[in-house]
Amino acid sequence: MRQISILGCGWLGLPLAKSLIEKGYSVNGSTTSVDKISVLKNAGITPFQISLGEDEIKGKIDSFLANSEILIIDIPPKLRGDSKENFVEKIQTLVPFIAKSSVEKVIFVSSTSVYSDDNSTITEALEPRPDSESGKQLLASERLLQSNTHFKTTVVRFGGLIGDDRHPIKFLAGRKNIENPDAPINMIHQEDCIGIIEEILRQAQNDKLEWNETFNAVAPVHPSRKDYYTNKAIALNLPLHEFNESKPSIGKWIVSTKIEAVLGYNFKKEL
Repeated sequence: MRQISILGCGWLGLPLAKSLIEKGYSVNGSTTSVDKISVLKNAGITPFQISLGEDEIKGKIDSFLANSEILIIDIPPKLRGDSKENFVEKIQTLVPFIAKSSVEKVIFVSSTSVYSDDNSTITEALEPRPDSESGKQLLASERLLQSNTHFKTTVVRFGGLIGDDRHPIKFLAGRKNIENPDAPINMIHQEDCIGIIEEILRQAQNDKLEWNETFNAVAPVHPSRKDYYTNKAIALNLPLHEFNESKPSIGKWIVSTKIEAVLGYNFKKEL
């Protein structure tokens, strides 16, 4: 039985782990919450309570990594509100434990926030120039992992994450003065996030994929924010919102053709 460790069994990591178990993988999964240990265990995941700090790791990280050839890192930076952190230092603290473990390959879940909003059409060939703190720290973490010679890292940069229980329209409904009405959306459904990671694993298992790749992962449709959110609000019978159209919109067009060309992956979920 193939074993994988998933660091961060949250909104994406938990259903990913469940799907991998259904496909015959054995999964070590981590959570920072003692209350969630039973949730992981009941899902068939071998649970570990692990918390990454900027200068230490709390929990049995060596046991969590033991006997896994592949590690999936899915722990987004916490840079909102008062609890800001140095995410790069957390990854730096983790790296030596990966290097001395059985892990040979890492999938790092990153974000398209590593690209700035400058109305560009963006492929993986473009040098990222992040304009947000989270984008800057994610890019530095990507480079830190990919530069390590003890393991190989493939980076997947997801766009805005949506799912059956998660959609930004629920927070925008009824709001006024929303900026960038003409900017394109760059989103991806949870089901496609899982599908893309599983396709990377499948092809790596069959030696059909070079590791140390970087993929942009967003659905291949880019309606304007105004059109998309208005239509979604109407479809869900939510209060309509109002956009600020007094100044030019700023955004970016993320292209995911590399995923389709290299992985042969076809996006499954409509937005």
